[in-house]
Amino acid sequence: MPAIVSSVVAGSIAEELEIQAGDEILSIDETKMLDMIDYNFLCKSDFLTLEVKKTDGEIEVIELEKDFDEDLGIVFESAVFDKVRPCLNKCIFCFVDQQPKGLRDTLYIKDDDYRLSYLQGTYITLTNFKDEDKERIKKMHLGPFYVSVHTTNPDLRVKMLKNPNAAKIMDNLKWFRKNKIPFHAQIVLCPGYNDGEELERTLSDLASLKNTVLSVAIVPVGVTQFRKEELIQVDKKVAEQTLDIASKYKRVCCSDEFFLLAGREIPDSKYYGAFGQLEDGVGAIRLLLDDFKSCKFPDKISKPLKAVFATSYAAYDAMKIVSEKLNKIKNLQTLANPVKSKYWGQNITVAGLITSDDLIDSLKGIDADLVVIPSIMLKPYSEDFLDGNNLDYVKKNTGKEFLVIKDIYSVREFVDYISNL
Repeated sequence: MPAIVSSVVAGSIAEELEIQAGDEILSIDETKMLDMIDYNFLCKSDFLTLEVKKTDGEIEVIELEKDFDEDLGIVFESAVFDKVRPCLNKCIFCFVDQQPKGLRDTLYIKDDDYRLSYLQGTYITLTNFKDEDKERIKKMHLGPFYVSVHTTNPDLRVKMLKNPNAAKIMDNLKWFRKNKIPFHAQIVLCPGYNDGEELERTLSDLASLKNTVLSVAIVPVGVTQFRKEELIQVDKKVAEQTLDIASKYKRVCCSDEFFLLAGREIPDSKYYGAFGQLEDGVGAIRLLLDDFKSCKFPDKISKPLKAVFATSYAAYDAMKIVSEKLNKIKNLQTLANPVKSKYWGQNITVAGLITSDDLIDSLKGIDADLVVIPSIMLKPYSEDFLDGNNLDYVKKNTGKEFLVIKDIYSVREFVDYISNL
């Protein structure tokens, strides 16, 4: 896809140059860009020549002078301007492959593009890693990357990813080590495949790469009612075993679900280091609880309010603690209410997969003036749930008001809300 402008930052150089949404940046200094990596690199200059195709088809050549590191203020529709590199694997645990029809189109996209890993933190398997990719990464000093490792056993990785190129994982990771390219590693734990002794092997191999590995996140496989592969979900025994194995290694963290399943307390913040893999649910509950402790609460609010936190089962215990403390505020009543996933099946416990109808069902019989939900339930920059319905649909079917919390690791926005009543 071409380098199409989505918007420009107010007060930026791009606004001054009258670059608008829909314009296409054809080149910078006569160089056609492949992605945002090229864009960022080419913009690090005092003098630039932009070739811009306007929405009416007219082509303008703009010469400009700016500070060396000054950004132009252009927001693009996509981070890559050619074709996103697709995933060629058929992983036994792939969540995309098991999704039913009728969800948002973007949920069926499977990418495995090192550029998106660098720019946006998406995970890559390196099964389509080419020599020219390595040369570009080395030349431009790119990193860190986010790598879905799962196992370092070549034969097992081929079996799990269903791709012969999956066997090259340690060769590729050793290349990262040799060229001082840092990366975060992810392991989707599938009981009977890469747990136990296989997990020990994987963590030992990753430890041999030393500080090239910034962090290792272990997450449980998601087993829904739509899955065709016969996979076993992580239970209490597997969770306990996994936590014990992971504790032997530095920079290895298990996602919150393992602690909940094992009935163990969520670790303190030191366990998570720099919280490098929050998107995988590694440390989300700890971050939420610590942030809540630092909040300043009013002794009372000006008028009575009944609020319900519509939460995932994974975050329920934490939100129950939050709710109980908030209920000490005069005129405020709150309730933590977990949303059961009838759509995906009872094994799915994360907020990002909650559908509009499941949310509506969970609110039946709940006496509340306000429903508080995390923004992760909605499509980014929209009010759409993953099943295609929007927030207005939920409001209409519940008759309640909603507050969407943008920072999913904090309830500070709710505290601000009640403080301003």
